[in-house]
Amino acid sequence: MNAQTISMARPRRGVLLGILQTYGVYLAIVALLLYNLVFTPNFFNIENFRTQFVQVVPVLVVALGMALVIGTEGIDLSVGGVMALAAAVMPLYIGYGLFPVVVIAIVVGAVVGVINGSMVAFIGVQPIVATLSLMVAGRGVALLIAHEQMVSIMDPNVLAIGRGSVAGVPYSVIIAVLAVLLVAVLVNRTTFGKQLMAIGGSRRAAELSGLPVKRILLIVYILCAALAAIAGIVGTARLGASVPSTLGNLIELSAITAVVVGGTPLTGGQVKVIGTVAGALLLQFISATLNQHNVPDAYSQITQAVIILFAVYIQRGRLAVR
Repeated sequence: MNAQTISMARPRRGVLLGILQTYGVYLAIVALLLYNLVFTPNFFNIENFRTQFVQVVPVLVVALGMALVIGTEGIDLSVGGVMALAAAVMPLYIGYGLFPVVVIAIVVGAVVGVINGSMVAFIGVQPIVATLSLMVAGRGVALLIAHEQMVSIMDPNVLAIGRGSVAGVPYSVIIAVLAVLLVAVLVNRTTFGKQLMAIGGSRRAAELSGLPVKRILLIVYILCAALAAIAGIVGTARLGASVPSTLGNLIELSAITAVVVGGTPLTGGQVKVIGTVAGALLLQFISATLNQHNVPDAYSQITQAVIILFAVYIQRGRLAVR
């Protein structure tokens, strides 16, 4: 291969990497849907899509918070523990009505976010270390609260969050749509969003420019934990039971996958909200496809791991081209 051929190949490779990084998740969804159109009977049934949208809600809501954290070049491994905590406290206040149950569960999640954010922003603990400790401790506290037992949820108002609908649209899907809109506005239309991405681009430069870096980081981790708590509420309402031992188990893997596949780089500085939505949907469709073809769940987890590696490789390759 001569020098001219090599010089022509490099730009082509850069263009291909750029297309995959920007549109890869959408192309993957289209390809998967086309596959199911041909090979999976009844996949395009309206009721099937309704089920898929309901099932993706917890992962999507958690992924939105994870995207904010990754945008600051951080990570939050405690989201599953926060979901478990939210599930554990719900039965304690179920007799006070829907509003107190929801508010208290979110507040409990936000407290975890305060701890995570404080360790990262004020003490200087690495995000992966700070949130790893809360991942373990959060679920442990949740199990203590629940006495390591499953508690059935009988309140119809609480159950409606996960099972009810209006005009055929599930309440859980409405919650997810509102969360997407909130995060999209926050990231793209507010000063907070610009500051968040500036911190992810270069925390040192953000500090030197006078941005309130510590405050922004604290708020980001609180938002991430609060969204995880909302996912815990939805998941508990859908199950009709508080099961802190299993709720949210490994959801951090799915959330990180959705964010990275959606185009948000692990190096921070960007937050792709619509890409995160597409990433979550891709994971759900992959899981549904494998399930409908009677493929064991273990292969779904392996598939997620492969997707993460491929997405990170694509990002790395594009940076190398630049």
